[in-house]
Amino acid sequence: MSDTNSPDALWLNHQGLISLQRLKPRLQACFTSQADADWPAFERRLNDHFPRLFHLLYQLYGRHYDFFYHLERALQVAAGAWLARPPELKALDAEREAAPEWYQSNRMLGAVCYVDLFAGNLAGLRQKIPYFKELGLSYLHLMPLFKCPAGDSDGGYAVSSYREVNPTLGSMDELRALAAELRQAGISLVVDFIFNHTSHEHEWARRAIAGEAEFRDYYYVFPDRTMPDAYERTLREIFPDEHQGAFTFSPALQQWVWTTFHSYQWDLNYSNPAAFTAMADEMLFLANAGVSVLRLDAVAFIWKQMGTSCENLPMAHTLIQAFNSLRAIAAPALLFKSEAIVHPDEVVKYIGADECQLSYNPLLMALLWNSLATRKVRLLSQAMRDRFSITPGGAWVNYVRVHDDIGWTFSDEDAALLGVKASDHRRFLNQFYTGRFVGSFARGLPFQENPKTGDCRISGTCASLAGLEQALAENGPEQALLVEHAIARILLIHSVILSIGGLPLIYLGDEIGTLNDYRYRDDPAKAGDSRWVHRPYTDWSKVERRNDPASLEGRIFGGLRRIIQARLSHPELAGGAMQVIETGNEHVFAYLRHTAGQRALILTNFADQEQTVASRVLQPYRADLNPADWVTGEIVAVDGDLKLKPHQFVWLKA
Repeated sequence: MSDTNSPDALWLNHQGLISLQRLKPRLQACFTSQADADWPAFERRLNDHFPRLFHLLYQLYGRHYDFFYHLERALQVAAGAWLARPPELKALDAEREAAPEWYQSNRMLGAVCYVDLFAGNLAGLRQKIPYFKELGLSYLHLMPLFKCPAGDSDGGYAVSSYREVNPTLGSMDELRALAAELRQAGISLVVDFIFNHTSHEHEWARRAIAGEAEFRDYYYVFPDRTMPDAYERTLREIFPDEHQGAFTFSPALQQWVWTTFHSYQWDLNYSNPAAFTAMADEMLFLANAGVSVLRLDAVAFIWKQMGTSCENLPMAHTLIQAFNSLRAIAAPALLFKSEAIVHPDEVVKYIGADECQLSYNPLLMALLWNSLATRKVRLLSQAMRDRFSITPGGAWVNYVRVHDDIGWTFSDEDAALLGVKASDHRRFLNQFYTGRFVGSFARGLPFQENPKTGDCRISGTCASLAGLEQALAENGPEQALLVEHAIARILLIHSVILSIGGLPLIYLGDEIGTLNDYRYRDDPAKAGDSRWVHRPYTDWSKVERRNDPASLEGRIFGGLRRIIQARLSHPELAGGAMQVIETGNEHVFAYLRHTAGQRALILTNFADQEQTVASRVLQPYRADLNPADWVTGEIVAVDGDLKLKPHQFVWLKA
């Protein structure tokens, strides 16, 4: 409640205190004499976080006649999870409670991959831990790896069990062992928590089909089209080619089920407190398996309300915050990362210590590619100046590519300030990155293209989008120069995500310049989804060339490693404080990083030609400016105007 001194808030605080006094003895009874040592830590966190949890759950479910029953059930789930938590994870809880912003360190470096595509299975992935350490990773995101339907799986996002690994990848015991070994290597395990929906083969769905009313109420199920038609008056279609509207008729149920994304993904009904508690149980199970970060999938869609778009509703934030409060009680080492590919104004609302500590930064990704295409940084500078700052306790996860497509998520309002018509500019970017624009260096593919409007999103690996594929196809004398430009673009945009503030995330394969793999077209299960062009199997013969400076792989890997080492060596790059610097050159993006009284000045040239930054831009920093570039070790001439080579970036101590 916004006014903590209002009569309603005071009454609610009083009810919370009464509830806590009543529930404590019953919760303590769950702790046997052998587990007495576990109670004090649990009680301390219960005292700290229960008032907020009570407020949140009351907002969500206070009108339910059995509210206090569900409140107790949620706390019993938390107590049971704490009792079952392995000792080494309880030690990690204490360590991270003592340093609550551990994820803001300049030593943090993330990577993401599919288990099967990268290493075959979990056993194979364990063999790659030395490679992860060589790269400098401290955070590893494994794409969906839980049990899912054999045919319709949406790349693993249709979960049939949160407690079973896909048998082709391994077992839950192997996942626990991997998490422990990664932890020993200083690497936190990250997995997806697909909590907006389950697959139609999940146990809850099967029991709903079998006629159990309790589990039918876990989903939005309707006997006819009356309610679906009423909802759909204000909903947008997400995948209209797959099914029209947001509902699917289930022959097994003989009823209509809410399916925002695919017909085999049934949306969970979080207006039912039992569904919340059941999913909280799954969340804490994964935490106890050794998962350090949960990527919360599709956060914008998790709450439904008639007459709205059912996207980014206030109660969606309340729901996530309630999950977060339970996490803080039972598994405080666990963090949340939000996946909200929505308007920038909405993205930032999910970020914060009380909601999602981490958040993808889709705006930065989109504008890095925009700047490579236009060779100009006006929109990037404008957006980062106004939109990069977030609430304390939150951190951006910055990336140039992930498993998904690239959508041009910049703000129309930001574009208008610069005299750019957003819709026209998006069409230009789509043409550029599919190679249809004359002079384009990119070789991407359209995803979900609308031929009438030109709307689409873009698929492709970092190297192919940055020009390496096009350069290697060139047989003329310009090939060497085109390859140089492509490699420089790859390193340039990675230098930004590694220095701008937050936690950088590398899509594995990009570190060796993996190109598009068009063989997905030969697989009927993948042929209709162009995103598989940037999800190839790892070619380990190419990885083996990473230390050969004469090879393409070695040049990219070696260049990226130098940038990574510069990040890991400089605490000035910790945290997320960043100030955009106006350079007076529309091709040069510059920013100041500062933390604990230390500063770094980063300048990046997005043009294909040499650019000049006037002496006056450097004047405020010149007295304390160390001319030695952190990445290359070379001395940069900063006494007068600064000259930057094509796609050059410099990191300087200010």
